[in-house]
Amino acid sequence: MLKVKNLRTSYGKNEILKGLDFEVSKEDIVAVIGESGTGKTTLALAIMGLLRYQQDNVKISGEIVFNGIDLSRLKEDELKKIRWSKISIVFQNVDNILNPVIPVFKQIKEILNSNDGTSIINDMLEKMDFPVSRAYAYPYQLSMGEKQKVMLAMAYILNPEFVILDEPTSALDFESKNNLIKIIKELSSQKAVLLATHDLDTAQNISNKTVVLYGGNIIESGSTKDVFTNPRHPYTRGLIRSYPSETRTKDLQGIKGNPGFTDNGCCFWPRCTQAIQICKEEKPLLTESNGRKIACHRYGIIPLVSVSRIKKTYENRSILKSISFDVYEGETLTILGRSGSGKTTLAKIIMGLIKPDDGEICLENMKVTCWDSAFYKKVQMIFQDTRAALSHRLNILESVTEPLLIQKCKSNEEMVDAAKQVLSEVGLPGSDDFLYSYPHHLSGGELQRVVIARALILSPRVLIADEPTSALDPSIQAKVLKLLNQIQEQRGLGMLFITHDLGVARKVSDRVMEINNGILKEKILR
Repeated sequence: MLKVKNLRTSYGKNEILKGLDFEVSKEDIVAVIGESGTGKTTLALAIMGLLRYQQDNVKISGEIVFNGIDLSRLKEDELKKIRWSKISIVFQNVDNILNPVIPVFKQIKEILNSNDGTSIINDMLEKMDFPVSRAYAYPYQLSMGEKQKVMLAMAYILNPEFVILDEPTSALDFESKNNLIKIIKELSSQKAVLLATHDLDTAQNISNKTVVLYGGNIIESGSTKDVFTNPRHPYTRGLIRSYPSETRTKDLQGIKGNPGFTDNGCCFWPRCTQAIQICKEEKPLLTESNGRKIACHRYGIIPLVSVSRIKKTYENRSILKSISFDVYEGETLTILGRSGSGKTTLAKIIMGLIKPDDGEICLENMKVTCWDSAFYKKVQMIFQDTRAALSHRLNILESVTEPLLIQKCKSNEEMVDAAKQVLSEVGLPGSDDFLYSYPHHLSGGELQRVVIARALILSPRVLIADEPTSALDPSIQAKVLKLLNQIQEQRGLGMLFITHDLGVARKVSDRVMEINNGILKEKILR
């Protein structure tokens, strides 16, 4: 139906679309998602041949092939024969599109281009659940939802083969949006649809395929179900985390930094928490595997820790029975289980504090054979008993900087500066009074944050948090959970979060697994 090949558009020196390639087949509804400024509306206008009216210095290259005809090569009079009849569009800014001095009935009739057409228009308005009695109202007399229905009526009334919907549900209340989604689904039967939206609920409810756009580049695409349930690009995951959803219980989590696109290397690397040198130097290719396409030098979100077939027996009692899982970059995997189920034993095995009977641990795809300083520079643990985790003989400065002292990676002055910085990050003072106080001088909440600061001072890639809030009152617990969430967002930490508290698990988890009788299984929280 529609094939876009190496589509590039620019306004003067500002390139907006940077070589897009994708297809929309008959009966496909393809959602194009991304933050504002990524090029969604530019793409819609380019397909309609309307970019030339935006600015005088617009440049377009590549191909936009519709039923074998390259639309980008057609003259204006040729495009007019296709617009509305073969390809139509619902524009984003309805208040700027509808003429304020013409009744909406007459505006729909202009599209129909018929002397009469009253019955056709009335039938279409009924399909839109739009009162025919209001057909002669002016746009300013209508609600936003009613104006959106008028635009949909204009787009669908000539029964086109291909429809572009640019933010069709923006600025609508929940009930109006759901009503409009239902109408779009009914009208789009046996049609090809391109849906440009930042409303992820609309994308999930309407589309069967999704294209993720960032900085004018396609960085991921695939079936809508796969993209939303298992995002592979860090940007896609961040976008989904940023959007409030009725089905997701984890607190909202944004993307590091602000949108700012670069032409050097991967367009997303300045905000990516797993970027490496090649990401800054070379643009990744959009490669396909098992029906999914992704543009990432690291082939998607990487596993930081892989646990395989871990077994542990105490006194002829099998505690852990062939436990296997991965913790991915920037992910919080929560392990649930009642007391004595083996959660802490599993954590200590990963940390090399307990030897398993069988199985192996991999760190960044390399088998761990020696738990040395290099391992502990990348993996740190927040222990359950904070008072036992800190020596009463060491002051707070000595406790927090001890990992740096062991690693021998900083001078004394640099260690003090690093301690002050990480203490500030966890919401604690860096004054001498605090630095030279001792654990017994601090409250439980302060101690917990000191333990977190100690675990973070080496900037580890993985954090194992064993019941980090179990001993805290609700107010301090909330602050600690928000703190961990913020640090993960900024650093891309992979977190293994161990808890018996279902409420806490709901607020922090990307995935949840439960240990029961030594067996680890995926758990869905409701």
